[in-house]
Amino acid sequence: MRLRHIKGCEDFITDAKECIREDKAIALKGKIQNIFDIRRALQIEIGMGKGQFIRNMAIKHPDINFIGVERYESVLMKAVQRKRNLEADKTIDNLKFLCADARKLAEIFEAGEADKIFLNFSDPWPKDRHADRRLTSPYFLDIYDRILKSDGVIEFKTDNVGLFEYSLKVIKDSKWRLDFCSFDFHSEKESEENIMTEYEEKFAGQGNKICKMIISR
Repeated sequence: MRLRHIKGCEDFITDAKECIREDKAIALKGKIQNIFDIRRALQIEIGMGKGQFIRNMAIKHPDINFIGVERYESVLMKAVQRKRNLEADKTIDNLKFLCADARKLAEIFEAGEADKIFLNFSDPWPKDRHADRRLTSPYFLDIYDRILKSDGVIEFKTDNVGLFEYSLKVIKDSKWRLDFCSFDFHSEKESEENIMTEYEEKFAGQGNKICKMIISR
């Protein structure tokens, strides 16, 4: 699906105090938490879209710092605006946004800097020749391996069964361990405190089953 470009989004993201661009983030490697007022445990959502999930996570867990990664400025602009709308009542000071390509994350985050990574409804890249672009491919798992703490975990949700099965095969052939797996996550007791993304609400509302896995080393 083609993204609609919003005029002025580039300047908006550059000027937004909630955001940091890829080049500045790379220059801050090892000090990325300086963008927060307080240093805390760090959790990252890669490909956060308009940010509903990570906003609600930050509100629910004020003792954790969250960074939402989104490469598309038009989408990120909407995420910032929605965060600001919520802040009419209370500042969400433990949430920041990173405008960057996920392939650059190992150049931005120090080894072992992240406690958890969320991958929610990532682009499935269905053609075989694009498999390396999938955020659960061996290429990206190697990046996550470098930036996660030794006991860090990855949580992955999707409604795309093909992508989920591909991801399971990748995990089976890797050093990663499958800690939780469900092809119908919303029917599991583990979903009782689940925070949904915009896509999750849409797809679940259409009757699609949601798949989820949690992996660690």
